[in-house]
Amino acid sequence: MTAVLNALPLIGQVEIRNRAGGDASCVQDNGAFCFGWAADNLDRYVTPTLEHLVLVVVSVALGFAIAFGMAVLSHRRRWLVPTFTGATGVLYTVPSIAFFFLLLPITGRGTTTAIIALTAYTLQIIYRNIVAGLANVPPGPRDAGRGMGMTDNQLLWRVELPLSLPEIIAGLRVATVSTVAIATLAVFAGAGGLGDPIYADLTFKTNILIAGGIAILMAISFDALLLLAQRLLAPWRLAEPGPRRRHRLATLRTVPRLTGT
Repeated sequence: MTAVLNALPLIGQVEIRNRAGGDASCVQDNGAFCFGWAADNLDRYVTPTLEHLVLVVVSVALGFAIAFGMAVLSHRRRWLVPTFTGATGVLYTVPSIAFFFLLLPITGRGTTTAIIALTAYTLQIIYRNIVAGLANVPPGPRDAGRGMGMTDNQLLWRVELPLSLPEIIAGLRVATVSTVAIATLAVFAGAGGLGDPIYADLTFKTNILIAGGIAILMAISFDALLLLAQRLLAPWRLAEPGPRRRHRLATLRTVPRLTGT
């Protein structure tokens, strides 16, 4: 038993050498990117990536639900818009790390604290875009809906919200990408995520590149999925003429037509 205990430090050293693989010199010199170390240690980023996904998806979903309710409420009661805009703006201006520390005495360390703070940061972006989208609906479709006998709720769900989808999804895209970035600071709330490996070794370049690269790919993937959702949910936008075609049509309308004599 004594011999086994004495051999444990040697076993640990062998394990470290195996993890470094044939790229030990690159790790020791802290090269630009150690491919051998990255291939041997990619598994350590699986759990942080899944934690990061949960933080982003849950926070954006909760933020959208709250902001949507606020926007619908203030759509018919316009006097609420400045109040909601100011309240969400105050939350958005609080520094993220300070927000986590303020919540720690109330909710403690963990995922709950991180999700509350991240959700608060999405409200300003999503709320303003939903309000802007509803306000920018042309009066023609509204008048047509009222002429068909639609109630205010039917007009909202059948006319105004479908026409507001591009602005709503644009807000979701911005909120989601920013949440992916801010969620790396959730490590200070004890919620893990990709910030965990980043702040565990800030001096190792390969570690920073891998964790940061995963976060960037995650943001790009979310943005692409939301853009695809917009194209599927609002296909009529694809049929609208582009700026050049609109300019060409406007030019043609101003050209005087030749009349026969």
